Amino acid sequence: MTSRTAQLAALTVALTTSLAAAPPQKHRAIDNAAPNAAKKTALPALPCGDYVGFQVLLDREGFSPGEIDARPGANFSRALAALQNARKISETSRPDCDAWHALGGDRADATITTYTITPDDLKGPFEKVIPRELTKQSSLQALAYRSPLEMIAERFHESPALLQKMNRGAPIAAGREIKVPAVSPFDPDSKPAADRASGDVTIQVTRDESALRATRSDGTLIYWAPVTTGSEHDPLPPGDWKVNGVQWHPVFHYNPKLFWDAKPTDVPADIQPGPNNPVGVVWIDLSKEHYGIHGTPEPGNIGRTESHGCVRLTNWDAAHVAALVKPGTPVLFR
Repeated sequence: MTSRTAQLAALTVALTTSLAAAPPQKHRAIDNAAPNAAKKTALPALPCGDYVGFQVLLDREGFSPGEIDARPGANFSRALAALQNARKISETSRPDCDAWHALGGDRADATITTYTITPDDLKGPFEKVIPRELTKQSSLQALAYRSPLEMIAERFHESPALLQKMNRGAPIAAGREIKVPAVSPFDPDSKPAADRASGDVTIQVTRDESALRATRSDGTLIYWAPVTTGSEHDPLPPGDWKVNGVQWHPVFHYNPKLFWDAKPTDVPADIQPGPNNPVGVVWIDLSKEHYGIHGTPEPGNIGRTESHGCVRLTNWDAAHVAALVKPGTPVLFR
């Protein structure tokens, strides 16, 4: 939660203080909050496709790259390796032409589309300031998005910085068209329907790969996603577990006795639902006491930081996994 708070403060300080109340005709631009946010070293051109194209196509094919950011990184490389292994092509972990063709890059629909901003996107409610301390978060009525920027970026599985970069100078106003990744939009208020077509699945989470795999009984991989698992203090407990149930929009019950880094003055507290809840929008309860698979308020940190033992995914990936499982689904920690 800490790093995402810092990131969004840098990206949206002006945006969040003006958009919810500002009338559309003022035409504030997407990138006027942080004009230098997208200025990074240019990447060399790829032999086939581009980074956004690869990440979007991986997302569509069920090999989630995590947050789409148009950059190389561990999650991207692991997703590529999983695709290459599944499609039985050379496992380079790189965005090469073989991987591009395996994704259907030459014949796929456009990987960037347009989205028209609506009045509802601007009116919130938003929670501009979310305290770092869990006990202080319990004073909030909901753990809502901080800004329209954060909300729209998560809807299209992308980083706020990429959303800004793709739309430099584009006014944030109802009716305005902006460019976004062409993925299935994520709606935190819509509980995903159970995917019965997937049949009986097994979920496996591997610490060394920092990934979750959903496979059918015949071993066919149907979903891959990067995860954050455990830490030195709270390692992922290897073993065979099962899903007890799925809770959508959970209240997070903070028990300081279960957190090694809790302050001596911390007391139990209930943190209300929302996409910025400590466990995101969904909690998949496991037969291992106090453990679950869940979302996160920090999609940019998935696969890069540590957790308190549970398995974290982006909110959109957690929602997808929730649609695949049911009570009794095997969950293997390795």
